[in-house]
Amino acid sequence: MLSSLKLLRPSTVLMEPPLPPWSWRWAGLLVLSGLLMDLALPPFSLWPLAWVALVPLWLSLLSSTAGPWKLTAGYGLVWGLSYYGSSLVWITHLHPLMWMGVPRLGSIAIALFAWGFITLWGTVSLMVWCLAFRWVVRWRPQSIVVRLILGTGLWCLMETWRNYTPLDWSHLSLTQSPNNLWILHLSRLSGPMTVTAILVAVNGLLAEAWWRRHLYRRGAASRFLITGALVGLVVGHGIGAGLYFRPASDSEPSAITLGLIQGNVPTREKLTLAGVSQAIDAYTEGYLSLTKAGVDAVVTPEGAIPLMWDPDAARINPLIEAVQNVGVPLWLGTFAPLPDGAKFRYTQSLLEIRQDGLPYGRYNKIRLVPLGEYIPFESVLGHVINRLSPLDSYMVPGTPDQTFETAVGVGIVGICYESGYSHLFLHQARRGGEFIVTASNNDPYPVWMMQQHHALDVQRAVELDRWAIRVTNTGLSGLVDSHGRTRWLLEPAAYRLAKGKLYRHSAQSLYGAWGDWLTPLLLWGGGGWGLLRRRIG
Repeated sequence: MLSSLKLLRPSTVLMEPPLPPWSWRWAGLLVLSGLLMDLALPPFSLWPLAWVALVPLWLSLLSSTAGPWKLTAGYGLVWGLSYYGSSLVWITHLHPLMWMGVPRLGSIAIALFAWGFITLWGTVSLMVWCLAFRWVVRWRPQSIVVRLILGTGLWCLMETWRNYTPLDWSHLSLTQSPNNLWILHLSRLSGPMTVTAILVAVNGLLAEAWWRRHLYRRGAASRFLITGALVGLVVGHGIGAGLYFRPASDSEPSAITLGLIQGNVPTREKLTLAGVSQAIDAYTEGYLSLTKAGVDAVVTPEGAIPLMWDPDAARINPLIEAVQNVGVPLWLGTFAPLPDGAKFRYTQSLLEIRQDGLPYGRYNKIRLVPLGEYIPFESVLGHVINRLSPLDSYMVPGTPDQTFETAVGVGIVGICYESGYSHLFLHQARRGGEFIVTASNNDPYPVWMMQQHHALDVQRAVELDRWAIRVTNTGLSGLVDSHGRTRWLLEPAAYRLAKGKLYRHSAQSLYGAWGDWLTPLLLWGGGGWGLLRRRIG
């Protein structure tokens, strides 16, 4: 073992790169690498590709260390545009918006701007990681251990930081969902960063092995690194399998039955008077059918009734009257004024309506959709955006310290793309959340975006050891158990009713109790090891 370790410390600072610092071959490899990582995401879900797709990026950064920093940033730019651009192209389905009064060219401009902005958002964060990795290589050029630990930790830090910003989606851990459930169960240890860390580390080991393929006695060094990657794969899947096959804490006293209504009322219709009436009729009919079938509560999607909540409003009375007559709680997706009565300020909310027709439990959406529900940097961009779009910026976000207390237990709620924000679900689990409910619209996006959204909900269910019910307007609605197994999914673009039995869990996973402890451990451990090696030479 010691002789193998010596082989990993070459006498030169860095070896000659297998390719020139910049070439079209490198650029092509990085584009292909990003596309392969995208293929690991749903709907293709070729998850094994994610275990090798990052190798070209790691190699390109090693080859560019001796060059200018712009070269390193350029490699990050190419890979980021390829991966984030291809995985987020579904955003362009925002077009057409002519039904909102937006001109055709303005509609195309909004869709392209949204796609380009979020692609650049992810790409810029990746470029920052590339520059940080460059610094690590130059700081400790002879230490593979430091590169692997700090490179992995910095990637986790980059994704964690981005998860606290208004825009986030295509995390590396998503490449393993919903099919590689063994590896997803590692997230019970330290959240989604556990999956990200092992992916980055395995790719890094393979890249380092390839980098050293032309050294003297290269066979032993490369074999040692490849063996390390294979051991990481086997051990990671082994630990995950142990967690996967651990019996769930399901018990009949903790069971609840929830009914869901997939309304299938397109947004362009729902926001008209005729569409509002159609939605009220659809959800009233669905509520009555489900309560006859025997459920403990009925759940509707995000913005199911696109009206400001007012129990006395004539147009909403049929639905509230049904709740008053039957008595089964209704979890209604709608808009709700702020409790302080602030004029023109409201939230996107999920309200629990009980038999007296009044709301009890309430969850207010935290992550609002830029351009759709608010204008980012309004003081700067507002006058420009308003020329393209008639949107008003009156919706306000909820606070992270919410508790959705209902007649059947405490829920963990995510509305729309909040499914991608693991820390929002973690906070609610710590406040007593026993099961997960996600309510989304998902119109007008394609089915493959819905599949990615479903995969995010699978991640949240696994990492917190909670059952999850997913209710959408146009699909995919479904039920996921606490081990991430999809019990059923409803077909998209259709009006559907369903009921699902799920179990409330109160025990916390290690992630639920300690949060993401792995990322700081990697950063402190890698930094400490590098300083120690520097001091002892």
